[in-house]
Amino acid sequence: MAMTSMDWSSAAACRGSEGSLFYSADSAERKEDRVERELLAKRICAGCGVREDCLRAALDRHETYGIWGGLNEFERRALTRVV
Repeated sequence: MAMTSMDWSSAAACRGSEGSLFYSADSAERKEDRVERELLAKRICAGCGVREDCLRAALDRHETYGIWGGLNEFERRALTRVV
């Protein structure tokens, strides 16, 4: 069931999680650190009941940074090219 606007965010599994898991806290983040951070964030997303709503919101707003709906910015960009 799709929710309107950002209503879904109150039910998100990431709510209360440290934001730096979903967004790089350091612009000079090493690739290995980024991969590990994103894997941790994606594990949280994997069990989230509103993952699809989150991803849709990111796609609709053309989010250019962070993990949204279990996908990073490169994965979302690739998805929009396919769709």
